[in-house]
Order: sequence, then structure tokens, then C-alpha cells
Amino acid sequence: MDNKDKYKKVAYYPGCALEGTAHAYDSSTREVGKALGLELEEVENWNCCGAMEVKNVDTKLQTYLSSRVLSIAANEMKHDVVMAPCNGCYHNLKKAEYDLAEDDASVEVVEKLSTKAGHETYKAGQIETIHALDWIKKAVGEEELEKKIENSLQGLKVANYYGCMYTRPRHIFPEKDQGEGSESIDKPHYMDDLLAVAGAENVEFPLKTACCGGAHTLSDSDMSTKLVLNILQAAEASGAEVIATECPTCHSGLEMHQVRAEKELGIKTNVKIMYFTQLLGVALGMSKRKVSIHENVSDGSKLLKEKGIG
Repeated sequence: MDNKDKYKKVAYYPGCALEGTAHAYDSSTREVGKALGLELEEVENWNCCGAMEVKNVDTKLQTYLSSRVLSIAANEMKHDVVMAPCNGCYHNLKKAEYDLAEDDASVEVVEKLSTKAGHETYKAGQIETIHALDWIKKAVGEEELEKKIENSLQGLKVANYYGCMYTRPRHIFPEKDQGEGSESIDKPHYMDDLLAVAGAENVEFPLKTACCGGAHTLSDSDMSTKLVLNILQAAEASGAEVIATECPTCHSGLEMHQVRAEKELGIKTNVKIMYFTQLLGVALGMSKRKVSIHENVSDGSKLLKEKGIG
């Protein structure tokens, strides 16, 4: 099997956010996949990965919840690859994989809970977990993607924001920093690569992996607003008109705290926030509505129109 073929049909784990506030990310991801000839098979009867709430109560229960998703994809659906577009879900599935390979206590808990729940226990290494960025890079690649671009993003200045959970902690991402072509822990570039092929001008953006404060939004909104404001202002100082995102928590945080910074602090920023899949969808010839740009709080439709894009 060609290495690209392995990623053309994958198990799709949307996670909780993409069925709620991040519906635009879900719909644009599915539409981009169709346009590129890729197939997503949603994980059957999936559950929350444990996110932050369960992890804060019992880390091994969180490992089990993620392992159940992996077990369904691998043992019931017979997939070799599961794709999670949410940084939190991606991170938690990767962490569960690491825990089950390295921690006997986690293995014991997962075996007990899996038996009690009546499904096959997931064993480390049964399936490969990837992010949406990995999916397009590995299944399509820049050369093939370039052939499908119908509506170049030329003239659009973009700051690519990956967030902190895409690369941290580094030990759960052994596939990164593995030489030419692999993703980087310190300076991730997959989103930059894809949007450059789509015609966007990627600006030098120093806070591409800075924390947006998503985990603190409810407990300390002021801190989250300040962290987001740092990101928004750094993007504008870099010349960006758009911040491209690949995480629903980060995306929501940037949008909500952009509004809050203006209301509470009197500081207005104009940079628009869009999912990278929305930008790719437009570049592939889709309408702005088809990739749900109208659902964004930070609606970039007018900006794209002014640029003659879409």
C-alpha cells in the first residue's frame, strides 16, 4: 500500500466541540475532505475523550475514555488511522497511547473498565492517531493540493496559530522532529505549508504555540483575555489580517476574548479568526457559506470579498 493510501480513508473522531460551538470546523473539514477525494468514517458511538474536566479528577479514567474511542476505531471498525481535528482530543488520544505503552497502572485500570463496559481492551500501538493537519499533509501533500486550488488566497496575510496542546508535552508526540518532512515541536509548520500552497502569505508570527488560556476561561476570565490579547496584538504587529486556527478551543477563545478585550479593556483588534479548513475550502473553490464562515463570531466574509477571494 502506498503510504498516502493509508490516510485516504480514516476513522474520524470529531469530539464534543465539533458537534457544538465548532460546527464550522466540522463542516469545513468534511467538505475539504470530499473535495480532496478523502473519506472520513465517524467513530461509532464515540464518547468524550475526558478533556480537562475528567483529567483533573482522575487521569486514569481519562486514559480509559480515550482508549475506548481508540478501541472502537481499531477493533470494531478495523481502521489503522484515527483522525482528531481538535487539539484537546488529539492530545488526549496520544497521551492515552503513551500511558498504555509506559504505565502498568493505566493498563490495569483500562483493562478493568473495558471489561466492565463490555468492549475489547485497547492495546497500545493498534492504531495511529493523527491531527487534521497530518491528514491533509499525509493523504494529499502540497504537490497534489496545489493542482486543486481554484481560488488563490493570494494577498491574504495569515498568522498561523497552533496553540499549546498540538506539540506539548513533546514525549507523547514521538513522530514529530523526525527529520525532513516531519512536523516540528518548536516551530510547527504544517498549517503554514498548506496555506502557502493555497496562496496565502504566511507572516512571521512569534506566538504560534503560545497558550490562549482556554483552560482558565471559566476560573479566570481576565487572565484568558490577557493571554488572547497578546496573541491578537502580536498577529496584527506581524502584519496579519487573519489568524488561522486548527483547534476549536483556541478558535472560540480567540473570538470570545477578542470581543471581551474590547468591552472590558477598551482594546480593539481587527484581525479575523478562521479555521484553516475554511481557508482551504475557499481556496478549493467552495463558497464562504459552504465552509460556514458565516458561523464565525469573527466573520471574515467582508475581508475575503475585499481581497477578491471567493
